[in-house]
Amino acid sequence: MEDNNFNYIKDLTKYQRLHTTTVNVGKIPVGSNYPVRIQSMTDTDTKDTKATVEQIIRIIKKGCDFVRVTAKDVQAAENLKNIKEELLAAGYNNPLIADIHFNPKLAEIAAKYVDKIRINPGNFYDKRARFEHHIYTDDEYKKELKRIEDNFVPFLKLLKKTNTALRIGANQGSLSDRIMSRYGDTPSGIVESVMEFLRICQKVEYNDVIISIKSSNTRLMVYTVRLFCKKMRLEGMEFPLHLGVTEAGEGEDGRIKSAVGIGSLMADGIGDTIRVSLTEAPEKEVSVAKKLIDHIKTYKGHEPINAPLFAQTNPFEYEKRSTRPVLKMGGEHVPVVVADLRNRSLSEVLPLRGKLIPEYFLYKNQITDIEGNSYPILDLDEYLFGGSHWGQLKFIRTNKMEFDRFMAENPEIITKLKQTRKTVLILESFNKNPLTELRAFFMTLEMHIWKIPVILMRTYKETELENLQIKASADIGGLLIDGYGDGLCITNEGDNITFTDLKDLSFSILQASRMRLSKTEFISCPGCGRTLYNIQETVKKIKAHFGHLSRLKIGIMGCIVNGPGEMGDVDYGFVGAGPNKINLYKGQILKKRHIPYENAVIELENLIKENGDWEDPEEIR
Repeated sequence: MEDNNFNYIKDLTKYQRLHTTTVNVGKIPVGSNYPVRIQSMTDTDTKDTKATVEQIIRIIKKGCDFVRVTAKDVQAAENLKNIKEELLAAGYNNPLIADIHFNPKLAEIAAKYVDKIRINPGNFYDKRARFEHHIYTDDEYKKELKRIEDNFVPFLKLLKKTNTALRIGANQGSLSDRIMSRYGDTPSGIVESVMEFLRICQKVEYNDVIISIKSSNTRLMVYTVRLFCKKMRLEGMEFPLHLGVTEAGEGEDGRIKSAVGIGSLMADGIGDTIRVSLTEAPEKEVSVAKKLIDHIKTYKGHEPINAPLFAQTNPFEYEKRSTRPVLKMGGEHVPVVVADLRNRSLSEVLPLRGKLIPEYFLYKNQITDIEGNSYPILDLDEYLFGGSHWGQLKFIRTNKMEFDRFMAENPEIITKLKQTRKTVLILESFNKNPLTELRAFFMTLEMHIWKIPVILMRTYKETELENLQIKASADIGGLLIDGYGDGLCITNEGDNITFTDLKDLSFSILQASRMRLSKTEFISCPGCGRTLYNIQETVKKIKAHFGHLSRLKIGIMGCIVNGPGEMGDVDYGFVGAGPNKINLYKGQILKKRHIPYENAVIELENLIKENGDWEDPEEIR
């Protein structure tokens, strides 16, 4: 089905890879019909050849295709030669990528030794953003673009000469003041910052380019990549895309957030390389990326999906689907969690500990709330023709294929669902491509102007929790990002995954998709050679100290490159400023400079207290 209004992909009802050109990174081709490639990044000091080479080999042995290394100064850039030689001597010819910020001269050095350079259009030729607003006239803006072109073209000629590929990687929050002054820190601004560079690449016929657009905000990341796909197509471009969620964090939060953001795009066939950014040892990123890619592969050859040719939500801006409220569902309510009791009574799982308490519980053929009130679950026949539940609140459990057949035979259900005030749908999908099938069902709801709340339900057969987290996040996250769904129920047929695992996963997916904030959100970068403190241990320490502040978003960033801007919409930030020094932020405003590392956690607590956002743990209900 082609959608002429919002066609960021060719067909919204069929899984197929977005067509892109082929870019050779070393001897590994990216794009076109080649497999989705996996990338990770070292967190060692690039000047330490032995430690960097050893880590790269560990990452490659896990199945990584490319490894990226930061080059923060001339010495680090020149040492890429030694790193490459040591890898070749050890029998490893995997492509090496240099990560460059702020200094084009370093990129020119690195191009002699590596297979790909990553640059950020927000800080490569523009000055470091000061977040100052300046009104550019059209002439002034054109002069700035000409200045960039004059500097960029010689660099592209060098890349041609050295046969080096280029990644143009834009991140939310690290746009130049020039772009932000005209477009703001918006999807349009992020896209335009990339397009400016791509147009120059096309002008000189340099085509070995891969694009990435990232954010720690999954919703913004997905919308912006979609917008870029549309914009690129309108200008006749088909460059491969690299996907990732920046500063996803560690543990299950990092895995779920990455699977929601990356998986939402991969489910639409977008993405030629991916990196799962975790604040953990880099080699741990690779297995998660593999599992995500393998899961999306299962979408291939799915059963055909039909949908109306209109009534799709705007895929570039958030708008929650309009519904009538029923109990705590729909309307202005945040999406609820429906926990599967798995044939146990509510009394068997009480008391529920912590703050992540579901609003409703699935028990056999009924829905129960925490007070013990029960509501029946009906099939379509019982709903339309049964009279015993007339006037009562009820749930209908169905799936798209069943519903389409029933509606074709019983069109009167269209009128009944339009008039209902006391009904909620529990909508399942048994299609190999659940995201697309459920999205198509919501198009049907919009076409008939049904305002009925919908609980999204998906059943799995997993024995490992990480596998379930990745699959469920990828299957459901994209729907929530688009504002679809008034509740979530994840069930699993298996003994190793508990009731608590399932209900916590539902809360985490809702949080990762920006639909419901139920716990402190920690936004942390994975660390790299620019990080001058142990970020992995620090994240664990900060989580333990501030994890009870469920209303807050706290950023933990390795350095100033990924700090002030790329923390996005955090409330507070903890950013490396130099050896044993930390800067503390309120939002993107620097509040405390060069705090000794050993005092920084307490100073962050004091900053939160000074702004009235602190609560003692024992006061939290």
